[in-house]
Amino acid sequence: MLNFAPMNLLLVALVALSYFSLLLFVSHKTKGQADNNSFFRAGKQAPWQAVALGMIGASLSGVSFVSVPGMVSTLDMTYIQMCIGFFFGYLVVAFVLLPLYYKLNLTSIYTYLNLRFGTTTYRTGASFFILSKMIGAATRLYLVCIVLEQYIFHDIGIPFWIVAVIIVLLIWLYTFRGGVRSIVWTDALQTLVLVTTVILIIFQVCRLLGFSAGDALRYIADSRHSRWLEWENWESPQHFVKQFLSGIFIVIVMTGLDQDMMQKNLACSNLGNAQKNMCTYGIMFIPINFLFLSLGILLLALAENNPSILLPPDGDSILPFLCARNYLGVAAQILFLLGIIAAAFSSADSALTAITTSFCIDIIDIEHRSSDPEKMRRTVHAITAVLFVFFIILFKTTAESGIIHTVYVAASYTYGPLLGLYSFGLFTHRRPESKSVPVVCIAIPVLCYLLNCYTTRFLGYRFGYELLMLNGMLTFFGLYLFSSRPLHKEN
Repeated sequence: MLNFAPMNLLLVALVALSYFSLLLFVSHKTKGQADNNSFFRAGKQAPWQAVALGMIGASLSGVSFVSVPGMVSTLDMTYIQMCIGFFFGYLVVAFVLLPLYYKLNLTSIYTYLNLRFGTTTYRTGASFFILSKMIGAATRLYLVCIVLEQYIFHDIGIPFWIVAVIIVLLIWLYTFRGGVRSIVWTDALQTLVLVTTVILIIFQVCRLLGFSAGDALRYIADSRHSRWLEWENWESPQHFVKQFLSGIFIVIVMTGLDQDMMQKNLACSNLGNAQKNMCTYGIMFIPINFLFLSLGILLLALAENNPSILLPPDGDSILPFLCARNYLGVAAQILFLLGIIAAAFSSADSALTAITTSFCIDIIDIEHRSSDPEKMRRTVHAITAVLFVFFIILFKTTAESGIIHTVYVAASYTYGPLLGLYSFGLFTHRRPESKSVPVVCIAIPVLCYLLNCYTTRFLGYRFGYELLMLNGMLTFFGLYLFSSRPLHKEN
């Protein structure tokens, strides 16, 4: 087991405690009235600049911080293809979905399904979001917890499950009162910490390599790992068309149809500000991921120039390994710790809040069915935190390498029905039979899984992230088969 040097553990603890204290301070100062309106919508007073900055950190998470640099060792820089698709997906969200949400003045975006199709479809969609977000957030937090446990806490005898409890408890502490109002500002802070950390680690690696900024750029451009376009091999999951289209649809479902990401957008004072936020956020995503990929190339260069460095085969372990073994210096260890905590907190805090919001509004309707809505919301928030711990521990038993791949594959199955439901609502005037909706939304992901197994075994073709598009399309046609007479066009 590879751990941080024991003499640095006290410094590590002080840095982590100081950072968390800062988060608590920011959360306390921005919590507002601590009522449900503040928790769910931030009183619709969130500055779009802060929302955009915070959404970057929420999207990147610990998965990007650890996995994206490691992807370079096997996939070069082909992830950029998907990031380009992401940008066009953000345009769709900004100019197609956000106007709809603001027009209907939604708190939970799944209320649209209630207005369009009725209660059964509404709760089916919300349930798929809750399942999707719980799996996705637990996956991201798992990676952070396993890194912290393996490279820091194992040396002092703290097991994985306690690390998971500590991380989730800390997140719960600074979100249970302020909700979205606090998260807008804490996530903005954490994005600044995350991006600054990556830049400083890059500078440290360049110093160890003896590179100036110009030298580093030239090395990255000339590296055999700088290949970003895959156009020749259509069967490759990294083919440009597959990556580009998958990037568009991943953003549509994991941002535009995701209460977590949309909740912060709906906290802006008006549609124009929300669209500014979305476009700014989308533009920044490409250069920031280029930074992560560039770090990956420089880390491989460092290993090639130092024969004593034997990199682990798992790409997710490369950056943690080099930091843990002190190849990058003590400063890099501390920066790595700050970056991984900031990345974990910025994605998990909003996920915790969004699941609480969706369950309270979409599933139990606390404003109409609870005598004390705020008390009920706090109870749901606490139970959600406990479930986070459960899913993190559960995921540890089934985890595989390449966590960012796992996140997107899981999204292909769990967000596919949401893509189908919203497409059916936006592009048809038909109404599916209520009882058929849950059946279709469950059956289609199962069918897609079996289809993927069949094509892999008998045809040698393995679906990549395009499985999301197939899942959504089949859900759309499944709903159509069970739909009733056309409705009049809605205003």
